[in-house]
Amino acid sequence: MKKLFIFDLDGTLLDTVADLGNSCNHVFTEAGFPTHPIDAYYKFVGNGIAKLIERALPAEEATAENIEKLLPPFRAYYNLHMADDTKPYRGVCELLAELQQKGVAIAVASNKYQAATENLVKKYFPEINFVAVFGQRDNVPVKPDPAIVRDIQQAAGIEDTAEIIYIGDSLVDLNTARNSNVEFAAVTWGFCPRESLAENNPAHIADTIEELRAVLIK
Repeated sequence: MKKLFIFDLDGTLLDTVADLGNSCNHVFTEAGFPTHPIDAYYKFVGNGIAKLIERALPAEEATAENIEKLLPPFRAYYNLHMADDTKPYRGVCELLAELQQKGVAIAVASNKYQAATENLVKKYFPEINFVAVFGQRDNVPVKPDPAIVRDIQQAAGIEDTAEIIYIGDSLVDLNTARNSNVEFAAVTWGFCPRESLAENNPAHIADTIEELRAVLIK
């Protein structure tokens, strides 16, 4: 059994797409840009809020100026509404509790901005003692750069990458794991189609929480 378990947040531990989509639609309406049905946001998420806004804007409006203008109102609205419809995926809380009981280190690595990452983890997983909860931080490259995994390794005091498994739902997560030289377990209940994950040959692929448990707990 591994010693350090690193989980992505959105699409892996939490279903957040409705609140992300509603927040984006709110600021787009206020700014006069077209909105999208919530299902469309599955293809926009995964690389942080700035990239979400860029992808959701009309191509001709996806300028650095517009993105910078929309970021503050998005964060202000999302800070108030991030838990309106967000919920943990079935069985996630129980799996985290079981891992904690076994005495392993558990961490979160997200491209969501740091304050929101911390707030969501505290709200939905208050009983879990994470060794690190890292989101998008100033002057730290976002996933798939391996910096976030390296920082978690340092916080956990685990140097050997063979003792680490990274769990995520996207190609961003898969590439983060590969760039960090750590084992990757893909989950298919999140924001990325199963086919896209499978064709990139992750070490493990889990369609259910029971299948993930069998991968992690040995």
